[in-house]
Amino acid sequence: MMIGLAHYLVVSGALLALGLYTVASRRNAVAILMGVELILNAGILNLVAFSRFVTGSLDGQVFALFGIVLAAAEAVVALAIVLQLYRAWRSVDAAETREMKE
Repeated sequence: MMIGLAHYLVVSGALLALGLYTVASRRNAVAILMGVELILNAGILNLVAFSRFVTGSLDGQVFALFGIVLAAAEAVVALAIVLQLYRAWRSVDAAETREMKE
């Protein structure tokens, strides 16, 4: 049995669904960040799969590398924000960040 494009798309869809569920259902800021990372990984998997099976070029892999760099930068900035929230409120509960608006 050969692994085809549909298999990659099913895995990518599952990653996307898990990421969306995590972002929508969690209140912990670190768990929300993990959900965002799952969503980014689903997109990167789509880029690589379509590049491999549709065009045969390296365009998808190049975009995937940019996506990985973007995900790493996002993780650094987001974790810095989470650390600052913890210093201010001694909690990483996302519901408590609403106090920042007032």
